[in-house]
Amino acid sequence: MTALIEAENLVVTRDGARVLDGASLTLAPGERLAIAGANGAGKTTLLRTLIGLQKPDAGRIIAFGRERRVERDFHDVRRRAAYLFQDADDQLFCPTVIEDVAFGPLNMGLDDDAAMEKARATLERMGLAHLSERVTRKLSGGEKRLVCLAGVLAMDPDALLLDEPTNSLDAAHVRQLVDVLMSCGKAMILVTHDRPVLDSIATRALLLKNGKLEPALLHKHVYTHAHVHIHADDHAPDGHSDGGH
Repeated sequence: MTALIEAENLVVTRDGARVLDGASLTLAPGERLAIAGANGAGKTTLLRTLIGLQKPDAGRIIAFGRERRVERDFHDVRRRAAYLFQDADDQLFCPTVIEDVAFGPLNMGLDDDAAMEKARATLERMGLAHLSERVTRKLSGGEKRLVCLAGVLAMDPDALLLDEPTNSLDAAHVRQLVDVLMSCGKAMILVTHDRPVLDSIATRALLLKNGKLEPALLHKHVYTHAHVHIHADDHAPDGHSDGGH
């Protein structure tokens, strides 16, 4: 099966240090790939590099069947691989929720009526229709996060790149987000420290450490309740084992 996104030996240097130092991955259709790693390991840098917001010093990115090198190559990638920023305030910029969710479809060429209908349908599907006319800057942190996801999904992308998607969400909103992601059928790369979310969503995991990605295991330690832990998988040299236990 042809990968949607491939990264080969990415190198990104910041302030003289290599944040990424030969990082490689593939994302297959329908796959939900978790990227784990310590704070500051370079997970956000990795996502930004995959969609051309960060230029690598070395390495190759192949997205949707084509190698992408310069800025114009990534215009199509950012339409097809939608990026959910870690901070919702970096992503919301229209006055009202419905306008913000409609922005992506408008930018992709839909007329006003079609874009607004797409936005309404997406908000309805996510259980957010009651927020349609709300002012975005007056939303709670959790509401902002879900509206950002609605804006991403309204673009009908082939893949999702999600940077800490449960930031600012309470337990009820986390369940809502998980339900939406599990039902959308999209391939995704998921950066999160939220272990229950990893347990619910991820089909495969990689660990970003010392600038490189290595296969990791997703499994549970059974106590009075379950915790999900990610460990390096020394038995999956090709990086494609789902490691389910």
